Amino acid sequence: MNETDRQTSDGFHGPEEEGVWPGIDSRFRLVIVAAQRSKQLQRGARPRVEADAKRRRTTSIALEEVKRGLVPFINNTKESPGDAHAEPAEAAIIAG
Repeated sequence: MNETDRQTSDGFHGPEEEGVWPGIDSRFRLVIVAAQRSKQLQRGARPRVEADAKRRRTTSIALEEVKRGLVPFINNTKESPGDAHAEPAEAAIIAG
């Protein structure tokens, strides 16, 4: 792959952009929270942002809601202080 063909950014940079994604501390958590919210929207939940259902997909709406901090969730991380290999746990979205 050419050096010029490589992607320079993946869209989620880390702690310096924490304010951009409130409460999201990793890409994994972003995917889990947005996916759960997208499922809620597919099942008939009302969007928390203004959206035209015919033009925007539930995944785009869910990501926008997460980015704006409109999706409350609980971080169920189960890390012990000495466990360096702890896997990130899922996040539970608070119904509401």
